[in-house]
Amino acid sequence: METIVGKALPLMGNIDLGEPSPVFIGAVHRVVRDVTGSSDPYKEAREACNRKVLELYPSLKKLIVESSNPLETALRMAIAGNTIDFVVNPQADETDLGKAVQEGLDAPIPRSSFEEFAEAASRAKDILYLGDNAGEIVFDRLLVEELSTVPVTYVVRGSPVINDVTMDDARDSGMCGIAEVIDNGSDFPGTILRDCSDSFRQRFQTADMIISKGQGNYESLDDADKNIVFLFKVKCSVVARHLDQEIGTLMLLANSGDRSVQTRTGSAMTTG
Repeated sequence: METIVGKALPLMGNIDLGEPSPVFIGAVHRVVRDVTGSSDPYKEAREACNRKVLELYPSLKKLIVESSNPLETALRMAIAGNTIDFVVNPQADETDLGKAVQEGLDAPIPRSSFEEFAEAASRAKDILYLGDNAGEIVFDRLLVEELSTVPVTYVVRGSPVINDVTMDDARDSGMCGIAEVIDNGSDFPGTILRDCSDSFRQRFQTADMIISKGQGNYESLDDADKNIVFLFKVKCSVVARHLDQEIGTLMLLANSGDRSVQTRTGSAMTTG
């Protein structure tokens, strides 16, 4: 641990404080991999996360199928999936997952936001879905299954970093069976476009609609000139102040690509 800290501390003086936090976190975890000699230190943890949520998949699917609005319910569950962070709470169990799901189902998100999401998705020729964490990917799968009338491409990290989704997680969760899965060519825990592969950047630029999961992806792409729907839970004071929201707020937030109309309120969604 001392070796990791000793090598990571100098990074703080070399990184532009204007950069999103995934840049610094990714740099630190490159040190972790170098010092430990492991290319994937969190592999077992990610696999355990996937298994835990997959055990709940049948009951979650049943809730969606039996709901009056399956797409809205699946979208709420996808947002709820971002409330569980197995790195912060590795002991999370079925009770914790159940509470997260209920939080998503009860979140005070306006019905109009879901209607606008459904309309935008129905108009889209293709959707690029940026994944976030292991375990959470199973919640993403539930939403992707409800978007079955639109071609969906699911994006994982190019290399393992903390508990972020990898191609192995896509296979383990069943995502590979319902969507095209690609990696972004980067090992940052977000979507730092300059560090991503040329092929991913091309897909990003040409995608008709982008769904972005997690706060790391939001911090990376908040200023992107694209039609992006961000789904995440506000988890830190910096982002809370930026959005003028409370820590813990569940967000359904759209960036139309036009900075003059970008939504800055709670769970509202504005499309352009």
